[in-house]
Amino acid sequence: MSVYVDARGKQCPIPIVMAKKAISEMGCGVVTVAVDNEIAVQNLTKMANQKGYGVEARQIDVNHYEVTMTVADVSKEGETDSAAGNNTADQNKAASCPTCLPENQTTVVVISSDRMGEGDEALGKILIKGFLYALSQLDELPSAVIFYNSGAYLTCEGSDSLEDLHAMEEQGVTIYTCGTCLNHYGLTEKLAVGSVTNMYVIVETMAQAGKIIKP
Repeated sequence: MSVYVDARGKQCPIPIVMAKKAISEMGCGVVTVAVDNEIAVQNLTKMANQKGYGVEARQIDVNHYEVTMTVADVSKEGETDSAAGNNTADQNKAASCPTCLPENQTTVVVISSDRMGEGDEALGKILIKGFLYALSQLDELPSAVIFYNSGAYLTCEGSDSLEDLHAMEEQGVTIYTCGTCLNHYGLTEKLAVGSVTNMYVIVETMAQAGKIIKP
């Protein structure tokens, strides 16, 4: 099976997400992704290498590149290696024993600004939008996303990230926004996703998390 994905004009990380979706729907075969910049080529190639796919990249024209990934039939590979892999499977099972894992595996994402990183403001806002989109596309979503300080703008009317936040909330992710922050910025009546919270709940949620991510 062969699939062609045209991701030209799409900002990072959308080409990666489109490629992963196509591969997931296809199962095995060849996926060719068209992009318009070398950074996207590098990102797709890196993903393919990490996943163990065959990969080849070529430039078709100015601002037109194609990355072709060959995805093997994992199920057949598993049948071939099943007998030899019994010992490895037993080892993996033992390694994943609940007594060997941290008790709390929840992930909480905390966002304290309406932009990502220092430097150019416009770039920072593009980056935080891309971060939230990528977050919404993860196979394993966080248990909660907490917004405080100017991060509160991202959960209010006019935010470019509302669609991604709503999508995560519909899948069970708790979206919290600091009430003091909403009040400070005059956003109390403009909250468009999730619920208002207080500093005690924020601290409690972070304290109980197995992992905290802060972009």
